[in-house]
Amino acid sequence: MELLIFYPIAGLCVALALGVIFNTSPVGSAMCLIGMMLGLSGIFVLLQAHFIAILQIIIYAGAIMVLFMFVIMLLNLKESAGADWVSRDKNLFISILTGVLAVGILYKLVDITFMAKLDSPAELPDTFGTVATVGEALFTDYVLPFEVASLLLLAAMIGAVVLAKPKLD
Repeated sequence: MELLIFYPIAGLCVALALGVIFNTSPVGSAMCLIGMMLGLSGIFVLLQAHFIAILQIIIYAGAIMVLFMFVIMLLNLKESAGADWVSRDKNLFISILTGVLAVGILYKLVDITFMAKLDSPAELPDTFGTVATVGEALFTDYVLPFEVASLLLLAAMIGAVVLAKPKLD
Protein backbone atom coordinates (compact mmCIF):
# COMPACT_ATOMS: atom_id res chain seq x y z
CA MET A 1 0.00 0.00 0.00
CA GLU A 2 2.86 2.39 0.81
CA LEU A 3 4.35 1.89 -2.66
CA LEU A 4 1.08 3.04 -4.23
CA ILE A 5 1.55 6.34 -2.42
CA PHE A 6 5.35 6.52 -2.71
CA TYR A 7 5.69 6.20 -6.49
CA PRO A 8 3.31 9.05 -7.43
CA ILE A 9 4.90 11.35 -4.83
CA ALA A 10 8.41 10.40 -5.99
CA GLY A 11 7.42 10.92 -9.63
CA LEU A 12 5.97 14.31 -8.74
CA CYS A 13 9.19 15.24 -6.92
CA VAL A 14 11.31 14.25 -9.93
CA ALA A 15 9.03 16.18 -12.32
CA LEU A 16 9.14 19.28 -10.12
CA ALA A 17 12.93 19.01 -9.76
CA LEU A 18 13.18 18.94 -13.55
CA GLY A 19 10.86 21.96 -13.58
CA VAL A 20 13.35 23.78 -11.34
CA ILE A 21 16.15 23.06 -13.80
CA PHE A 22 14.36 23.71 -17.09
CA ASN A 23 12.06 26.59 -16.12
CA THR A 24 13.11 29.87 -17.73
CA SER A 25 11.49 32.07 -15.09
CA PRO A 26 13.21 32.36 -11.68
CA VAL A 27 9.84 32.67 -9.95
CA GLY A 28 8.58 29.54 -11.71
CA SER A 29 11.71 27.66 -10.68
CA ALA A 30 11.22 28.73 -7.07
CA MET A 31 7.59 27.61 -7.14
CA CYS A 32 8.63 24.21 -8.54
CA LEU A 33 11.21 23.97 -5.75
CA ILE A 34 8.52 24.67 -3.14
CA GLY A 35 6.34 21.92 -4.62
CA MET A 36 9.28 19.51 -4.65
CA MET A 37 10.00 20.22 -0.99
CA LEU A 38 6.36 19.59 -0.10
CA GLY A 39 6.53 16.27 -1.96
CA LEU A 40 9.71 15.42 -0.09
CA SER A 41 7.92 16.03 3.19
CA GLY A 42 5.25 13.57 2.01
CA ILE A 43 7.98 10.97 1.53
CA PHE A 44 9.21 11.67 5.06
CA VAL A 45 5.68 11.04 6.34
CA LEU A 46 5.70 7.68 4.56
CA LEU A 47 8.95 6.86 6.35
CA GLN A 48 7.27 7.60 9.71
CA ALA A 49 9.55 10.63 10.19
CA HIS A 50 6.80 13.09 11.03
CA PHE A 51 9.05 15.56 12.85
CA ILE A 52 11.41 15.82 9.85
CA ALA A 53 8.40 16.24 7.55
CA ILE A 54 7.10 19.16 9.59
CA LEU A 55 10.57 20.70 9.71
CA GLN A 56 10.81 20.30 5.93
CA ILE A 57 7.57 22.21 5.45
CA ILE A 58 8.17 24.92 8.04
CA ILE A 59 11.85 25.62 7.46
CA TYR A 60 12.55 24.79 3.82
CA ALA A 61 9.24 25.13 2.00
CA GLY A 62 8.32 28.02 4.26
CA ALA A 63 11.10 30.23 5.56
CA ILE A 64 13.95 29.51 3.15
CA MET A 65 11.73 29.72 0.07
CA VAL A 66 10.22 32.99 1.31
CA LEU A 67 13.79 34.28 1.53
CA PHE A 68 14.52 33.02 -2.03
CA MET A 69 11.36 34.65 -3.36
CA PHE A 70 12.23 37.87 -1.53
CA VAL A 71 15.66 37.95 -3.17
CA ILE A 72 14.24 37.13 -6.61
CA MET A 73 11.64 39.86 -6.36
CA LEU A 74 14.15 42.33 -4.89
CA LEU A 75 16.66 41.73 -7.68
CA ASN A 76 13.87 42.09 -10.26
CA LEU A 77 15.30 39.39 -12.54
CA LYS A 78 13.96 39.64 -16.06
CA GLU A 79 14.75 37.72 -19.19
CA SER A 80 17.05 39.67 -21.47
CA ALA A 81 17.15 39.17 -25.21
CA GLY A 82 20.88 38.45 -25.45
CA ALA A 83 21.22 36.22 -22.41
CA ASP A 84 21.59 32.96 -24.35
CA TRP A 85 24.31 30.58 -23.29
CA VAL A 86 27.24 30.91 -25.65
CA SER A 87 29.40 27.89 -26.34
CA ARG A 88 33.02 28.81 -25.72
CA ASP A 89 36.11 26.72 -25.20
CA LYS A 90 36.07 27.47 -21.48
CA ASN A 91 32.41 26.40 -21.21
CA LEU A 92 33.16 23.16 -23.07
CA PHE A 93 36.08 22.36 -20.77
CA ILE A 94 34.03 23.02 -17.64
CA SER A 95 31.14 20.93 -18.99
CA ILE A 96 33.41 17.97 -19.75
CA LEU A 97 35.11 18.28 -16.35
CA THR A 98 31.73 18.36 -14.61
CA GLY A 99 30.59 15.27 -16.53
CA VAL A 100 33.76 13.36 -15.63
CA LEU A 101 33.37 14.31 -11.96
CA ALA A 102 29.70 13.26 -11.98
CA VAL A 103 30.56 9.86 -13.49
CA GLY A 104 33.32 9.39 -10.91
CA ILE A 105 31.00 10.22 -8.03
CA LEU A 106 28.29 7.90 -9.37
CA TYR A 107 30.83 5.09 -9.75
CA LYS A 108 31.98 5.53 -6.15
CA LEU A 109 28.38 5.61 -4.86
CA VAL A 110 27.54 2.40 -6.71
CA ASP A 111 30.75 0.78 -5.47
CA ILE A 112 30.01 1.71 -1.85
CA THR A 113 26.39 0.59 -2.16
CA PHE A 114 27.22 -2.87 -3.47
CA MET A 115 30.02 -3.38 -0.94
CA ALA A 116 27.84 -2.46 2.05
CA LYS A 117 26.32 -5.16 4.22
CA LEU A 118 22.60 -4.51 4.06
CA ASP A 119 21.49 -7.70 5.80
CA SER A 120 20.17 -6.16 9.00
CA PRO A 121 18.90 -2.66 9.75
CA ALA A 122 20.64 -0.48 12.29
CA GLU A 123 19.40 -0.62 15.87
CA LEU A 124 18.15 2.79 16.95
CA PRO A 125 17.18 3.88 20.45
CA ASP A 126 13.56 4.77 21.16
CA THR A 127 14.43 8.44 21.65
CA PHE A 128 16.10 8.76 18.24
CA GLY A 129 14.66 11.63 16.20
CA THR A 130 12.32 12.97 18.86
CA VAL A 131 11.87 16.71 19.29
CA ALA A 132 13.70 16.71 22.62
CA THR A 133 16.69 14.79 21.25
CA VAL A 134 16.98 16.94 18.13
CA GLY A 135 16.63 20.16 20.14
CA GLU A 136 19.22 19.06 22.69
CA ALA A 137 21.71 18.12 19.96
CA LEU A 138 21.05 21.32 18.02
CA PHE A 139 21.58 23.65 20.94
CA THR A 140 24.47 21.81 22.64
CA ASP A 141 26.66 19.90 20.18
CA TYR A 142 25.79 21.88 17.03
CA VAL A 143 25.25 25.39 18.38
CA LEU A 144 28.25 26.87 16.52
CA PRO A 145 27.27 25.55 13.05
CA PHE A 146 23.68 26.63 13.75
CA GLU A 147 24.76 30.19 14.50
CA VAL A 148 27.21 30.29 11.57
CA ALA A 149 24.41 29.24 9.21
CA SER A 150 22.15 31.99 10.57
CA LEU A 151 24.91 34.59 10.10
CA LEU A 152 25.52 33.38 6.53
CA LEU A 153 21.83 33.73 5.72
CA LEU A 154 21.82 37.22 7.22
CA ALA A 155 24.89 38.22 5.20
CA ALA A 156 23.32 36.85 2.00
CA MET A 157 20.15 38.82 2.59
CA ILE A 158 22.07 42.03 3.30
CA GLY A 159 24.16 41.44 0.18
CA ALA A 160 21.04 41.00 -1.94
CA VAL A 161 19.61 44.26 -0.62
CA VAL A 162 22.86 46.12 -1.30
CA LEU A 163 23.08 44.72 -4.83
CA ALA A 164 19.46 45.48 -5.63
CA LYS A 165 19.43 49.00 -4.19
CA PRO A 166 19.86 51.64 -6.88
CA LYS A 167 22.95 53.74 -6.53
CA LEU A 168 22.45 57.16 -4.97
CA ASP A 169 23.96 60.10 -6.84
